[in-house]
Amino acid sequence: MKRKLYILGFMMALATWGRAQTTPAVTVYREFQPATIHLVDGRQLKVSLANIFLKNSSLLYKSGIDTKEANLKTLTKVEFKNRVYYKIDSLLAYQVDTVGHDALFCAQRIDVEAWRQSVVNNSVMTSLDLGDMIGYTQAELANEQDLHFPLMTLYYFRLNGQFVLAHERRVKRVLNKEKRRLMEAVMGEKDFSWTDEQSLLKLLKVIQ
Repeated sequence: MKRKLYILGFMMALATWGRAQTTPAVTVYREFQPATIHLVDGRQLKVSLANIFLKNSSLLYKSGIDTKEANLKTLTKVEFKNRVYYKIDSLLAYQVDTVGHDALFCAQRIDVEAWRQSVVNNSVMTSLDLGDMIGYTQAELANEQDLHFPLMTLYYFRLNGQFVLAHERRVKRVLNKEKRRLMEAVMGEKDFSWTDEQSLLKLLKVIQ
């Protein structure tokens, strides 16, 4: 009962957030899905129930009655029915689109610091962690229609075989002088944005 009160109070606090860049769940899929996990040693493991944990863009899977978080160091990618997630740095990102041999990837995570700051003045929530929300069913959460977590979206380029965070400073480091000039020309366009997928795909086409 005490845990349920923590969750309820947390839901009420989250209801104060705006709708922009938010998510109503702590996982990508409403229900856990079958998936194929590709390991670094070349093996493939098929699991019947898996999901992407938005706390840190990691892999969750069911083992009996337990929900476990996979060690990302042991895998290279995870295939779901509708999407393939690749390990990039310390998170999982799905492929948005390709441009020749290069590609754009997207990783989504809950902005943990933002929600912690939102509830920091409510002492009843001091012991609550995002992991506590995993055990709640979609039906239980659906009763709180205003429940939304602040969402952070990160984009990555696969450029000449190298993964690069889609950020001006990071991308410039891997470009020569001529490609930097082309990059600045695209950035100078009126509608360009580092958070817009079409803008990033256009930039990738120019700098590849």
